[in-house]
Amino acid sequence: MGTDLGSILVVGNVTLDIICKTVDDVPRYDSITFQDAAVTPGGCASNVAIGLARLGEKPILVACLGDGQMADMLMDTWKEQGVDTRYVKRLPGKGTGVSVGLVDSEFQPRFIHTSGANAELRGETLNLDIFKEQAVALMHIAGYFVLPGLYKPGFADTLATIQKAGVFISLDVVRSPAMKNPEQLWNILGNLDLFMCNLQEAKILTGFSNPDRAASAFREKGAQSVIIKLGAEGCWLSTQTRSTHVPGIPIKQIIDTTGAGDAFAAGLASALRQGKDLEEACRFGVRQGALTSGYLGAVRLD
Repeated sequence: MGTDLGSILVVGNVTLDIICKTVDDVPRYDSITFQDAAVTPGGCASNVAIGLARLGEKPILVACLGDGQMADMLMDTWKEQGVDTRYVKRLPGKGTGVSVGLVDSEFQPRFIHTSGANAELRGETLNLDIFKEQAVALMHIAGYFVLPGLYKPGFADTLATIQKAGVFISLDVVRSPAMKNPEQLWNILGNLDLFMCNLQEAKILTGFSNPDRAASAFREKGAQSVIIKLGAEGCWLSTQTRSTHVPGIPIKQIIDTTGAGDAFAAGLASALRQGKDLEEACRFGVRQGALTSGYLGAVRLD
């Protein structure tokens, strides 16, 4: 992006994650066993915010929680990790989102998920006062397709106002049945500086399994720059001036790929804040995603 930016604001879904490994099959009636488990903060926005904090950033989190013990656990951990939680809303009578991840022998997680208070996150929360008070220059929206409160037509206008104020806006999705009807995404692509998703998500949204063709389809819908995450193969970057493959890096031992895409997003945002261009930021993001695959769960807290 060429210049050093201000603070980073992360908006999106947050959960308590329960990750179980190894689970290849779930029979209907029989009990099953697994070898290892991790209970940590999860959800795309939480993962990105913690990843940024561990990179030395001071991320500001905007999210919705319930009012019970699980919410207390998440708030305590975020504060311990250095995440600014002043804009996290706790909603009486609502449950906190929970995800149970079953990691198979190929290191891929399958999730059982309840949104809880995440469904109450609204675009109206993002007023310009937040951006002015906290000198926000980069906003990352995480887990878009599990945030129905952001589907309203007025969200495009909200993003346009924020972008007009000089804030760089990136958005990442997460796999969800809502992706089958992506009209709400097409309505806001033109109000983003950067759109990203993984290759499986790109295929659902565009019908293309080739990253270059998928990225072109997103740009035809209005996206300015597009990143297609390719797992161990790195990512595909498409901008108004060029398209290029940023290769992955070797990983000595893969334990679990949960949260690797969010770690990529954290590394990318941190590099952009430091003034790196998109290709340099992608290389740093790829490294962060690879490192996350070396331990169980989406985030490392030790």
